[in-house]
Amino acid sequence: MNRKFLNFITTIILALILSQFLPWWSVMVAAFITSFIFGLKKGSVFCIPFIAIALLWMLHAFWLSTSNDFTLARKIAVLLPLGGNPHTLIFVTGIIGGIAAGVSGIFGKQCSLIINSKK
Repeated sequence: MNRKFLNFITTIILALILSQFLPWWSVMVAAFITSFIFGLKKGSVFCIPFIAIALLWMLHAFWLSTSNDFTLARKIAVLLPLGGNPHTLIFVTGIIGGIAAGVSGIFGKQCSLIINSKK
């Protein structure tokens, strides 16, 4: 199986499991662990966890918002400078989660390089 796809799926599954027990930063732990185990190269080490968690958070936020006809998302989007657009809020939510996971993925790769260089 392709290493990128395996990292992508494992990041999503691990993030879903850890989010049951940990706060929002559990996605960072998931991205760190998967990037530590499945070493990717160059930009993929940031992009794969970024896309995985951004997609996960956007789908989860959309699913939660559809249950109340985007009422809460619309009110929060008014508080933030998003013009009251709940879909923009969902997009921003995904970007924030993706950046956190991408940076954590880079950190996981760097830690694996340090540990492997000492052996």
